[in-house]
Amino acid sequence: MSITITDIYRYPVKSMGGHTLQNTYLSEHGIPGDRCWTLKDEERGGIKGGKRFPALMGMAARLREEPAAELPSPHADITLQDGRVVHTDDADVNQQLSAAIGAPVSLWPLLSKDQLDHYRRQPMPQGIDQEAALREVFARLPEEPLPDLSAFPAELMSYESPPGTYFDAFPLLIMSSNALNAMAAHRSDSEFDVRRFRPNIVVDTPQSGFVEDTWAGKTARLGQAVLKFEMACPRCVMTTHGFNDLPKDPGIMRALVQANEGNLGVYASVVQPGAIKVGDTLQLGVCAVETKV
Repeated sequence: MSITITDIYRYPVKSMGGHTLQNTYLSEHGIPGDRCWTLKDEERGGIKGGKRFPALMGMAARLREEPAAELPSPHADITLQDGRVVHTDDADVNQQLSAAIGAPVSLWPLLSKDQLDHYRRQPMPQGIDQEAALREVFARLPEEPLPDLSAFPAELMSYESPPGTYFDAFPLLIMSSNALNAMAAHRSDSEFDVRRFRPNIVVDTPQSGFVEDTWAGKTARLGQAVLKFEMACPRCVMTTHGFNDLPKDPGIMRALVQANEGNLGVYASVVQPGAIKVGDTLQLGVCAVETKV
């Protein structure tokens, strides 16, 4: 069975669109420059993305140069929904982004993992129904089950992202084109466009359906890297937002819940860094110790 990379994506600013790569190097933090910038909510506090500010999904960012160890967040050019381009090093970038989003925000590069206050999760306001808030985040109806949050890293109870990163949970999100095709067949009225789901790596496999769900807990060689598949990715309200030419569509989540418990794609971490490229194959069952020289 041949599982092949068809697309590689990098998203320089959390929750914004990104761009494709033909090849890259996977470090312990995934694709260099992926989610290397983020926004902070200057009204409510904390790192925030498309769940709080849906307008971010209609923007796109591209790095001007490849990241280096001493500069993990190179400057980027950001295209707003109206086509205007702003730059991460513009003196008034915070004002421009705040105006485009309609809320006060500030743009931040990656800070070191010891800057814990920067990454700390803001407490939920008093009087807020926690379950109702989670249902809003995950776009679940009262009769639909919420994701099992205990499967996520424990540090996410205290921090918006693993300190030192702006990932939701793990460095990589991998999806198969087969899973997208399965969802399109399940609900033909909705547009299961890859842009809604923000994968880092898309693979094609001869198997049909949600094949990547079966990889959780396994290791695999991908190009010169070795990955560990951590858990299926429970999807949130961001997948239902409308942006660019994609309409707002709550039916996306209804279909995901019906067809695959609300999951699409699989999270992965990097066990052994290495180069990957479009066309590389994924070989399941590889142990990290087997790759040592």
